[in-house]
Amino acid sequence: MKSFEELGLNERILQAIGEQGYEYPMPIQEAVIPVLLGNKDENGWQGDLVALAQTGTGKTAAYLLPVLELLSRGGSPENKVNALVLVPTRELAQQVDQLLAGFAYYQDTTWIAIYGGNDGVAFAQQQRALEQGGDIAIATPGRLLSLLRHCKVDLSHVDFLILDEADRMLDIGFYDDIMEIISHLPKERQT
Repeated sequence: MKSFEELGLNERILQAIGEQGYEYPMPIQEAVIPVLLGNKDENGWQGDLVALAQTGTGKTAAYLLPVLELLSRGGSPENKVNALVLVPTRELAQQVDQLLAGFAYYQDTTWIAIYGGNDGVAFAQQQRALEQGGDIAIATPGRLLSLLRHCKVDLSHVDFLILDEADRMLDIGFYDDIMEIISHLPKERQT
């Protein structure tokens, strides 16, 4: 079993991981993190990855940690959304948001959780946050589409697209929404 130190994560991320009580990476993290951190060809293109694991096995950290590491290395435009995490429900968006807050505690990473089921004030806050650009946007498809259709949202700099629980999003009918969102993203990105 590898340690988090052996996976190529920076000291700030390692400190945050340790303070949350994690000692060793879960199997999905051990398998995925090195691939995502080293997955570039001579043109800088990163290949796509599909990972499957049971609930509670650390899938969220398996994508958040390498995205945080890659963003910390620089090269991504400031004040732009550089990573987009699509999730099927408000509850999952909130969970990812909380986990990200712990992992990114010592970094200068910015993010916004975008989901419905709240008031117009929250919609306006989400709109402003997207327009100003945050490194990572965690969003439910319906709310993000609403913002894309009614606001000035630029997703043309997204380097990382994560479809968390993609099977569930497809099961509940988000295929067309996901495809419309993808049409706003650059063709060269890691999914």
